[in-house]
Amino acid sequence: MPTVTEAPVDVRDDEVAAVRRFNRFYTRLIRVLDDGILDSAHTLTEARVLFELAAVPSVEALALRAQLGLDAGYLSRIVARFEADGLVERRRAPDDGRKVVLALTEAGRRAFAVLDRASAREVGLLLAGLDGPRRRRALDAMRAIEAAFGAPAAPPTVVLRLPEPGDMGWIVARHGALYAQEYGWDATYEGWVAHIAGDLLLAGDDAGTRTWVAEAGGERAGSVACTRVDDATARLRILLVEPDARGLGLGGRLVDECLRFARRAGYRRITLHTYDVLAAARAIYQRNGFTLDGERPEHAFGHDLTQQDWSLAL
Repeated sequence: MPTVTEAPVDVRDDEVAAVRRFNRFYTRLIRVLDDGILDSAHTLTEARVLFELAAVPSVEALALRAQLGLDAGYLSRIVARFEADGLVERRRAPDDGRKVVLALTEAGRRAFAVLDRASAREVGLLLAGLDGPRRRRALDAMRAIEAAFGAPAAPPTVVLRLPEPGDMGWIVARHGALYAQEYGWDATYEGWVAHIAGDLLLAGDDAGTRTWVAEAGGERAGSVACTRVDDATARLRILLVEPDARGLGLGGRLVDECLRFARRAGYRRITLHTYDVLAAARAIYQRNGFTLDGERPEHAFGHDLTQQDWSLAL
């Protein structure tokens, strides 16, 4: 009877069961258990060996075995089959005759190319079955799993989109919470943002007004809006970037999108109001060519502040 190894005491049984359930689901989804991967004559492991060999001109057999975590005998049998089929050549390392170096032949590279194209097509079809939001969530969940188990972290997928139901409430709440946390501003600031959000919602289909919500890794991470002052002048409002999304260039992308829209809408000038303490936002405005028109002291949101007016000719 096989020996049963129990999970470590700090890992719950339901957690182990969840990972095993996901493994069974995913292996079915990508057809790992088929006799030939991607309708080829190769097993999944053989295809992986071809992939690793195709990534470099040549590689030592010992290094390949370590990279793939394969048993020496198992890898040797795969290489022997590839040699017999003319896909791989084996030779001694020029600097050390005890070492074996492996390289794909031209036939091996052609065989890999066929597998690579088939793999890309199959993954493409898999992703095509998901709409945009579900696809982003799936890809970011994959990145999260990679990062959790030690793979180099990949940047999250960043998307700018129009608001959906509930987004304006989120914008109000996050402005209120973040500015209270980072600057100590009181609830009157949240009320001021709520007033702006209400005007944006009431603007409806006004062709000169637009709001964007940024997503990073499938989660809401920022906002900006372009509103109408008059037929020639727009105003940039409610720029926000969540703390854990900073460093992704999200603020710059939001401002860029706002400026592109303002130009397409026919505005000749865009303005904004900000405060001297908001240095990060001010740096984004300056990089985009905004200039300071004036400033004045103001007591607002529970603090003595300096309000600034900035503008940009479009």
